[in-house]
Amino acid sequence: MKRNIIFLICLLFALPLFSQETTSQSDTLRKDALNVFMESTDFIRKEIPYVNYVRDIKDAGVYIISTDQNTGSGGVEYTYFFVGQHEYAGMRDTLSFVTTPDETDEGRREKGLSVLKLGLMRYVAKTPLAKYMKISFTEPLTETISTDKWNSWVFRSSVSGFLQGEKTYKSHYLSGNVSAARITEDWKINLNSTLSRSEDKFIIDDTTTITGKNSSESFNALIVKSLNDHWSIGGTARLGTSSYSNEKFTYSVMPGIEYDVFPYSESTRRQLRLLYTAGFTYANYLDSTIYDKTKESLWSHAFSASYEVVQKWGSINIIVEYRNYLHDWSKNNLSVFGYLDLRIAKGLSVTLVGSAAMVHDQLGLVKEDIPVDQILLQRKELATQFEYFTSFGFTYTFGSIYNNVVNPRFGNSGGGGISISISE
Repeated sequence: MKRNIIFLICLLFALPLFSQETTSQSDTLRKDALNVFMESTDFIRKEIPYVNYVRDIKDAGVYIISTDQNTGSGGVEYTYFFVGQHEYAGMRDTLSFVTTPDETDEGRREKGLSVLKLGLMRYVAKTPLAKYMKISFTEPLTETISTDKWNSWVFRSSVSGFLQGEKTYKSHYLSGNVSAARITEDWKINLNSTLSRSEDKFIIDDTTTITGKNSSESFNALIVKSLNDHWSIGGTARLGTSSYSNEKFTYSVMPGIEYDVFPYSESTRRQLRLLYTAGFTYANYLDSTIYDKTKESLWSHAFSASYEVVQKWGSINIIVEYRNYLHDWSKNNLSVFGYLDLRIAKGLSVTLVGSAAMVHDQLGLVKEDIPVDQILLQRKELATQFEYFTSFGFTYTFGSIYNNVVNPRFGNSGGGGISISISE
């Protein structure tokens, strides 16, 4: 009996020694692992545990920038840019994958995970952990490729709405959409038709009820022909009606030409697009306008410049547009939109979003006085000379540079929980 007790005591004291040895070996492997900077999720950290997810880009051997853009089928093309630095300086890779419109969240993140693993292998291969990696191929290859019977055309329809209320308030909204698109290397065709109806009702008392209604219908078409890697021509067309904008019926045709300073093939990393359009608009109004018009024919033109860039220090998106009616150049509109996501210093980043416009082209404003209740409910377009919007945010993080552990206990606090996104 005494021997058994002595044996158990010795075993208890020995267990931490074995644990320390195992931990020490695992810690040695962790120290030799590749340092990666990217916007990762718990899912990625769990499925790719053989790298260190560092908090600051300066500590990384490789940083990964992710971008996405819509495809002609209605899906999304995600692109990962792998950029090596320090001991991996000069190593660069770009990998992409495409999701379909009906792809599940699980399918999207599995595809993203697979691409990330492939992209990281070149860098992991230069670490001591490479000898523990295994590569396999799971699917047989076919010798033939099926043809596309739809010739790249994709069709989509949707209906959405809501109904809500209480004793003194009721609201409902209904919208429908039908679209067709064909996106190829040479052509971009988007056809879209929408319809919406909405109503808000406020019951003030037994004798007073305020009701606001809006309705709109529109058909929009965009057709663009690629000329080369910098130039394209095309145009837009629109048919529509809107109670908010005092439109009984309008149509417009605006052909244009665009030049991208950078090649279109680099569009996921940088763009500087210069677009000029000019065309004709016919407007038939629901009520007389402030210019005593019930209908009119208008010629106008517009110029816009769009700059987008994604780099390791952050991203910038700036759009500047000017347009005016040719019969009266004082009827014009100048707008600016800007987005900035900037890493200022280690652990410190700032996000700025803003837009502003000088508005002098509201030709369809209703002449008669709009009731106060309709103004408060924003059921009619009102006269203005400017518009603006801005928002900002700061983020500061400090502490350990590593971010490898996933702990889902008690929900999302502390980095746990389930995430269904694969990048920022």
